[in-house]
Amino acid sequence: MKRFVVCGESLIDLIQAAEQPGGNFSSTWLALSAGGPMNSSVALARLGADSHFLGRFSRDSFGRQLTAYITEAGVELDLATESSQSTSIAVVSLDDQGVASYTFHFAETANFGWQEEDLPLLTGDDFLHIASLATVVSPGAQVLHEWAGQLTCQMSYDINVRPSVITDPDEYWERVKPWLRTVGVHHGIIKASDEDVKFLAQAAGAAKPGVTDPVDVVAGWVESYGVSMAVVTLGPDGSAAVLPGGEQVRVPGFRVDVVDTVGAGDTFMAGFLDGYVNLGQPLPDSLRRGAAAAAIVCGRQGAQPPTAAEVDDLLASTPVG
Repeated sequence: MKRFVVCGESLIDLIQAAEQPGGNFSSTWLALSAGGPMNSSVALARLGADSHFLGRFSRDSFGRQLTAYITEAGVELDLATESSQSTSIAVVSLDDQGVASYTFHFAETANFGWQEEDLPLLTGDDFLHIASLATVVSPGAQVLHEWAGQLTCQMSYDINVRPSVITDPDEYWERVKPWLRTVGVHHGIIKASDEDVKFLAQAAGAAKPGVTDPVDVVAGWVESYGVSMAVVTLGPDGSAAVLPGGEQVRVPGFRVDVVDTVGAGDTFMAGFLDGYVNLGQPLPDSLRRGAAAAAIVCGRQGAQPPTAAEVDDLLASTPVG
């Protein structure tokens, strides 16, 4: 069994409670343990994988909540570090379909203060999954990129675009490109949502002229950067994987009554990696495993990843095709 090392941020999602006894004068919020990479590490652990979270935690009350939650989920924190900086906060807004958008409060918070001494030497027995804002927010992003470039283990990278943090597609693309090169050198896997790709495709050089379909856009990235695979989540339409040479593998999504989409992409990637890397499943089965895990999360409030038994039950009860 591979040791999954999931690197990136953990934070608190503030979501307004359904009932507001204070009216318009005061509001009641739920403080949910969150952060894309942390969600993936928890999801991997609940699926039975050997999951280790490489993150930086505050010593404040929210930091204690996060470490307790992650530990209870079965994630190992032997690679994590503590910081005197505060915990990052994301204020979550949901539209009528339960799709989440985020306003982040990151200044001087623990997630992005990476130091060289924080980062371990990984071996060929490890699989690094790195994701999201930790790869693009300074000053820590540069430290992480230099470290990742020196590793010899397998790796995957979830781009997980946050336009409210970096609003300019050209600037965002310039921060993503070095990671695509590094993952390509390692013949690793990249993952993005269709919305991630649409945002980045606005940048100069991110898409070939006339190419607008997200799957076709990432096919260009596979060709240009030499990654072994690009996976694109397509919301209710399922997901697609693009291989070198342009081969595409697509699987449909699962029907679900959506509560919200918080953590769906993070959980998809955990389910996919569990199938593809941990269990050695064929690519279509691994994509379906990711889609099933994500569907279950969408039926719950916040990022509450399923167990392996829950995913297996959904897969067994849903005919292929």
